[in-house]
Amino acid sequence: MYAQNGSTFMADEDMLKTVLTDLRRTVREYTTAATESNCPVVRATFNELTMDTLRLQGELYGHMKQLNMYSAPGKALRQDVDKQIQSAQQAEQKCQQFVQQKTGGAAAYAKTGNVPLHQPNVHSSYYM
Repeated sequence: MYAQNGSTFMADEDMLKTVLTDLRRTVREYTTAATESNCPVVRATFNELTMDTLRLQGELYGHMKQLNMYSAPGKALRQDVDKQIQSAQQAEQKCQQFVQQKTGGAAAYAKTGNVPLHQPNVHSSYYM
């Protein structure tokens, strides 16, 4: 992109990082909209937009990485990942207990989630 005087408006790397950041923000907004939607058609539309935007974000990141404009984060320690998973499971359990207390156990008959728990695909590695 060029300014009126012929010089570049913004370096390519800066422009791409700005677009990448905006795609991340857009995914958050679409996810919020899908979560808060009451209409199944609107929810499905926002889910589709979320997935399309995630695909675009992944492609842009891949191109930027190939051009050495963006480096991948370091590997996470397995114990740190396990600690985060355990923390999330504990929070989920507390939420379920709270709902059961407030609904008098009626939540046991409610619809269960449609997403299975994630199973790690590497069990013995120290790093992820």
